[in-house]
Amino acid sequence: MTTRIRIAEDALPEPGESTNRKILTVTLNPAIDVTYRVARLAVGETVRVASVRSRAGGKGVHFMAETAKILAPLKTVLIPDKRAGCSLADSITGAQLREWKLQHPGAMVVSYVNTTAEVKAETDICCTSSNAVDVVRSVPEDRDVLFLPDQFLGAHVKRETGRENLHVWAGECHVHAGINGPELAARAAADPDADLFIHPECGCATSALYLAGEGTVPAEKVKILSTGGMIAAARSTNAKSVLVATEIGMLHQLRRAAPGVDFRAVNDRASCRYMKMITPAALLRCLREGKDEVLVDHETAERARGAVQRMIEIGQPGGGE
Repeated sequence: MTTRIRIAEDALPEPGESTNRKILTVTLNPAIDVTYRVARLAVGETVRVASVRSRAGGKGVHFMAETAKILAPLKTVLIPDKRAGCSLADSITGAQLREWKLQHPGAMVVSYVNTTAEVKAETDICCTSSNAVDVVRSVPEDRDVLFLPDQFLGAHVKRETGRENLHVWAGECHVHAGINGPELAARAAADPDADLFIHPECGCATSALYLAGEGTVPAEKVKILSTGGMIAAARSTNAKSVLVATEIGMLHQLRRAAPGVDFRAVNDRASCRYMKMITPAALLRCLREGKDEVLVDHETAERARGAVQRMIEIGQPGGGE
């Protein structure tokens, strides 16, 4: 399968060639997860769609394809399986956000990148888990902030910024929310020397901080990290083992980053069925048949583009979600 995808890739033009064919860079993880990113969307043009890649190295679910289309509206954007959605993105609609805004007139809307194009169009600035704190800090302190849709990431941002005027939507990723405090405590007790890498979307993030506060786990071993932060921490850790609280596809990248460290999932059932729809077979079909195309209407894309671009300008958008 890898060879066949490379053949498809090789058939694409080199930068500078005079052609209208799409240019796509595809990479694969060594195990079951497919990682891909759009590196060049037109001949001679570089667009950093990779700067908003999502956890597990660019899972390619629908909201990410929409984000690519928002950033490059004149280009063809394909998704290997149009059914690959996101439970977190589904936790708020544009209509719900408009109603929430009416309840808080004048508030600044900060939306996690894991949202639909319709929601981004109602947003002032997007964020990833790696720059969410910086994004919120960029908002004047006397202005209310509506943070959405992830309640656990919102709680993390509120702790870090100390803002009392930060209002958080009660949405969640079903995978991350299912990684709970008791199983984290049990895993940590069984391996007291392990570092804890906790994604801020996880329902166990507060429990991790509680364990540190109580002295059950040394505070320096508890790390609340974005996807990009986990990769950086993996390369620098001195721990022999690390317990990881996020979607299990992330383990592949961590093991590649630090082969000598034993990375284990806090919950080995924390698997996103939507991510797993992006298979090599689906990717090959996408390359061969030009399916499935993702479209965002012009008005929505125009309104959403500013929010995404402001996120990128603040920095660290490539750290993952």
